[in-house]
Amino acid sequence: MQKIAGWSEIDDRAVAYARALAMDAVQKVGNGHPGTAMSLAPVAYALFQRHLIHDPNDPQWLGRDRFILSCGHSSMTLYTQLFYSGYGLEMSDLQAFRTWGSQTPGHPEYGHTPGVEMTTGPLGAGIATAVGFAMGARFERGLLDPNAPTGNSIFDHSIWVIASDGDLQEGVSAEASSLAGTQALGNLNVIYDDNRISIEGDTHLSFTEDVAARYRAYGWHVQEVATLPDGDIDLAAMDAAMAKAKAEVTRPSLIRMHSVIAWPAPKLRGTAKSHGSALGDEEIAATKIELGLNPDEKFALPADVLNHIRLVSERGASTRANWDKRFVAWEAANPEKATLLKRLRSGALPSGWDATIPNFSPDKDLATRAASGQVINAIAKVLPEFWGGSADLAESNNTTIEGGGSFLPASSPITGANPYGRIIHFGIREHAMGSILNGITLHGLTRSFGGTFAVFSDYMRPAVRLAALMDIPTTFIWTHDSIGLGEDGPTHQPIEHLAALRAIPNFAVVRPADANEVAAIWRSVLTRRKPSGILLSRQNLRTVDRTTHGDATGVDKGAYILKEASGAIQVVIIATGSEVPLALDSQIALEAKGISTRVVSAPCLEWFAEEPEMYRNSILPQSALRVSIEAGISQGWREYVGDDGLIISLDHYGASAGAAKLFSEFGFTVDRVVGDISRALK
Repeated sequence: MQKIAGWSEIDDRAVAYARALAMDAVQKVGNGHPGTAMSLAPVAYALFQRHLIHDPNDPQWLGRDRFILSCGHSSMTLYTQLFYSGYGLEMSDLQAFRTWGSQTPGHPEYGHTPGVEMTTGPLGAGIATAVGFAMGARFERGLLDPNAPTGNSIFDHSIWVIASDGDLQEGVSAEASSLAGTQALGNLNVIYDDNRISIEGDTHLSFTEDVAARYRAYGWHVQEVATLPDGDIDLAAMDAAMAKAKAEVTRPSLIRMHSVIAWPAPKLRGTAKSHGSALGDEEIAATKIELGLNPDEKFALPADVLNHIRLVSERGASTRANWDKRFVAWEAANPEKATLLKRLRSGALPSGWDATIPNFSPDKDLATRAASGQVINAIAKVLPEFWGGSADLAESNNTTIEGGGSFLPASSPITGANPYGRIIHFGIREHAMGSILNGITLHGLTRSFGGTFAVFSDYMRPAVRLAALMDIPTTFIWTHDSIGLGEDGPTHQPIEHLAALRAIPNFAVVRPADANEVAAIWRSVLTRRKPSGILLSRQNLRTVDRTTHGDATGVDKGAYILKEASGAIQVVIIATGSEVPLALDSQIALEAKGISTRVVSAPCLEWFAEEPEMYRNSILPQSALRVSIEAGISQGWREYVGDDGLIISLDHYGASAGAAKLFSEFGFTVDRVVGDISRALK
């Protein structure tokens, strides 16, 4: 391997053993992805040893750089460096690779392994989420240290990514990378491992554009690093490129690094087989000979090599100590900001934070999207960490923070541009928006939100799933939540989407019935700190008179009695969102017929499921006929109404017409509800 300044023979050996560990780990378990981890070993080693600012003794250190392995299938690339650096992984953890209960699962998992900044595996998600990390870092700097010169704030740090051919083929990476260029995210550095191999073979089967030219067109700083004549990575050139990338502070950086997968395996280097399969004992032995290692040794790492590698921990501690001194000075000079930071790090909300959230009068009908917009702006007045935007639908989603300024770099010619603005313009990039929101959340100090139409939640479902999988408090806003959006027709009317979103484990789907439920939902979402999606109406909805109906604080239990029956309960109507007024009107008609009826508003079935069985049974007594009303597919409601209950749903697509006409034509009427219930009671 070509030498670089400060690089010694023992570093060569460390890299060789890293390649061997990747082979051994995959071979032992019998499955995995050795090839990329082998070829990336020198790059990851140089990054962790020479360029990444980190303290292995404290994986959550505020001043650290963030590293994201976007090609999560190459997880041994990361696990080896975490072991090398002293993050708590040991050789036994590498030996337990991809096995039950290990610290080294098949793909990196957030909250499971120290040093893993996010769950990766779905290709494209890592680099897209990294854009959110970089945006979050800039916004946090603006909250805490806005006047520091560029590069001189204690909150300045870099986001590093290793991405693969597969990552850059995914649409979400293109969406996010385009926005990263517009945002001039100089704190984002991506190493693109261009090895031209995917599962089916040569990537030129389907991927032939000039990626470097594409990223230049996005506005990125782009460098290209060729392989050495023998096919190995040109580490000297890579090291220099990483230094240049970090020095570039006005544009995001892409290093297009050419490599040979599984180098230096004699037979399987450069092949698709080495991508996702164990190499086999014979090939591993031959490769170890090529590396100058003992072919009979498995999971080997001499003590002198490990001791040398672990010096990175001492260097990290020294860097941390210097940062701590600067932090103390910053605290002394900025007491109010320091108090804010302390609160943000704790995740606490200030006392009385929700006092300004409006209480909506029953005198006025109001779309829940409009109510949400008012609540967002009330919250923004007391929570400086609260920011967000929309995928080009801010006026429709009501996601604009008034006077918040547009989050755009200082170089932007757009009126109202502010590098620390509170309004994010995601563009028409729903999937990227979801991933970026996850990145902002993962970065750690702020609370963000992003909106689009409910029907377009399909575009961002992978990001929603990752938020739920990581159990992070990302908040998604989806408006135009039913056929009630009207004339835009079936392409824009969500039908199956509520059920599809509810199918995601650990994800709260919240659909308020009126403006005051919106206010209560925002309180719950911000205090619960869990992944959630808020679904809101385009059309005006009745604001329920809370002096005669259940208090909206019942929202926090997921379902509550909105209007009690006049006597012994015969019927319980369960409704969500815009169908709650229909339930209330139907109750009046049923009571007039002598049918004692309770109305339950159920804005969040997931929160309801968390309540004790006693509470759930008290709300939905099994002795009564249970009826659900929701303008979406019936899937999921049988659990709540029982085998003998009624489900009033919409199991077909909508049409282009006004909301009132659609609800009437599709049977969401008092006559239909009363008729169905009356027949069921006979």
